[in-house]
Amino acid sequence: MTTMRLDDLRQYSDVLRAHHGELVTVRFVEPRDAEALQNYFRSLSTRSRYNRFLGAASELSPSELERFIHVGEADRFSVVATMRIDGRETIVGEARYAFDGDTTSIEFGLSIGDRWQGRGIGKALLKNLECRAASFGAARLFGDTLRSNDAMIALARKSGYAFTNTPGDWKLTRFQKPIQEQTHVEPQDIPCASWRLAAVSPSAMSSLAV
Repeated sequence: MTTMRLDDLRQYSDVLRAHHGELVTVRFVEPRDAEALQNYFRSLSTRSRYNRFLGAASELSPSELERFIHVGEADRFSVVATMRIDGRETIVGEARYAFDGDTTSIEFGLSIGDRWQGRGIGKALLKNLECRAASFGAARLFGDTLRSNDAMIALARKSGYAFTNTPGDWKLTRFQKPIQEQTHVEPQDIPCASWRLAAVSPSAMSSLAV
C-alpha cells in the first residue's frame, strides 16, 4: 500500500452545510495538519475524548498521530471537517475510516468538537462518509461506540442505522447500515467528490487502492 499524493488528495474535498447555513469543508488530512489535529483532540472535553477513543486519553500518541496523517496506508483514511473562523481554517470535527475488501465494508469513527455540536455537522459528516463508502463499492458501513455515548447513538439512529452487540465487548454497541448501490446517477447529482469522480471515470478511484 502506498500513500496517496497530496495532489490526489485535494480532488476529494467536499463542502457541506450545517443547520444554520455554515459552510463546512471535509478534506483528507495532510501531514501539515499534525499539530492542528493534535490540538483539536486536546481541546475536546474529557467525556468527548473518552467517547472517541473508547477509553481515557488526553491526546493521540505519536504513533497514532502518524497513522492519522498518512492517508491511504493499509486502506485507512482520515478526514477533517473545517470551518473558517476569524479568517482561519479551524478543525471542528474529524473521522477515520477503513475499508475491508474481503467483507466490502467500511468501519469508521468520528467526533465533533464540543463547541460545534448541535449544529448538524455530525449529521452532514456522516452522510458524507456514506457517500465515500459508496464510492469504494462498499456494501456496509459500521461503527462501534460506548453504550453510554448517547450523542453518537442518537445520531446513528436518526440516520437510519440498525444496532447490534459488538462482538467480544459488552461495553460497546455496533451501529451499521447497508450502502445502497445507486446506478444511472449523473455525476453532478452525486453528493461527494469521490463518488462523482468515480462516476466520471472508474479509473479515477484506482489511486485509492494502490
